[in-house]
Amino acid sequence: MEAANQYDVTQYERPSVTVDVVIFTILDNALQVLLIQRKAWPFAGMWAIPGGFVKMTESLEQAAYRELQEETNVGSDDVYLEQLYTFGEPRRDPRTRVITVAYFALVGADKLDPRAASDAANVGWFSVYDPPELAFDHAEILQYALTRLRYKLEYSAVGFQLLPEKFTLRQLQDAYEIVLGTKLDKGNFRSKLRKTQVVEAVDDYRDTGGRPAQLYRFKEDAVAEVKTRRLFP
Repeated sequence: MEAANQYDVTQYERPSVTVDVVIFTILDNALQVLLIQRKAWPFAGMWAIPGGFVKMTESLEQAAYRELQEETNVGSDDVYLEQLYTFGEPRRDPRTRVITVAYFALVGADKLDPRAASDAANVGWFSVYDPPELAFDHAEILQYALTRLRYKLEYSAVGFQLLPEKFTLRQLQDAYEIVLGTKLDKGNFRSKLRKTQVVEAVDDYRDTGGRPAQLYRFKEDAVAEVKTRRLFP
């Protein structure tokens, strides 16, 4: 057996590794995704999902949180982040062989402060259903992330991460309808919500122009998977 100090790393090709973070929020009653406009080759001037190369001293998750913070100024405590999929088609990046580990993040609009990092010319929110032409294979990544989000929304409580800290039940149902792309029966929705026991009322109300609406918040463990039953729709 060869000694560890005899290992020659130059004998092996070394693909580069990146992370890409699909950042979702609800703005103007629409599900939107944060995109950056690339400043340099390749695909200069085109829009892309925020991301970057993984540093030698950081884990994949640390790299994802770093990119998220650079683009949104959102800390790790303010966001739901989940690894999505690994995309490794050999010709996906014209610079070199690049494998990317994609993540998706859910952020409440009240916590956002988007800004363009040094490698981007601009940053903006776009409808997930009508994005501009995207660089690399980012259109495929975005579609994959949307599919995962819809799945998670039906079987878990991650949708609360798209809302402010306190919300009405109408806001919650609106969020689910926006993401799922379908109308939900109000009575059925609230009946299922009560059975999940993932929300609790707070001692606060919102003025709606008529009868004040009770405000709620999700419990600390509300993002846990509920594997035994389908929640919504």
